[in-house]
Amino acid sequence: MFTEKTTGFLRALKRHNTREWFQAHRADYEAHVRGPMTALVERMGPELARFAPELVASPRLSLYRVHRDTRFSPDKTPFKTHAAAIFPCRGLPKHSGAGLYVEVAPERVLIAGGTYAPEPPDLHAIREHIARDFRRFRSIVESPVFRRAFGALEGDRLLRTPRGFPADHPAAEYLKLKQFLAWREYPAAFAANPRFFRELVGRFRQMAPLVRFLNEPLSSRTAPLDFGSGQAR
Repeated sequence: MFTEKTTGFLRALKRHNTREWFQAHRADYEAHVRGPMTALVERMGPELARFAPELVASPRLSLYRVHRDTRFSPDKTPFKTHAAAIFPCRGLPKHSGAGLYVEVAPERVLIAGGTYAPEPPDLHAIREHIARDFRRFRSIVESPVFRRAFGALEGDRLLRTPRGFPADHPAAEYLKLKQFLAWREYPAAFAANPRFFRELVGRFRQMAPLVRFLNEPLSSRTAPLDFGSGQAR
């Protein structure tokens, strides 16, 4: 799927991040970056159906655009220099719930899962869910399999236990988190390794229980999405 030409293109784009250069090399982008990432998303669909059927693999929803939003950024370079896809939860807006994520960049391959920037009501719901069912949450993120694969759960955190939760709660250190993230990094060349896709599926399978737990308190609070159009019904 991905080849050495994928990371070669991304390295070149990083050096020549202009609209003129990209237009001159758009065919290479389609052939070596967008095309393989689209194929990965399509191939991931049947895999997710086996262990995380609530997650969506759709090129329309999963693929990130190559164009950067520069409106509020001091960095005005027009293009992202990595390729990425997200596998969100069915029935939740793309970035409101937890999901799975893969990124191929000039410097690395990143396989990740969790929730990156939950809105305050969602974050509070997740914290309440952890506090109520801490034994199950702990069995996921502190299991030997999870720890060997990803280490400790990561994310920005508060200095103190958030308001509404006792400071001595057994889950206090997790309740301080503002993000709930697990990830693993690989050298960029691993994207072209024949083992890449199977490794991706295996890591996603290990992250799926965490993603499912984080989405449980959110899934009943949001109108379902029409995944044909990408718009809420």
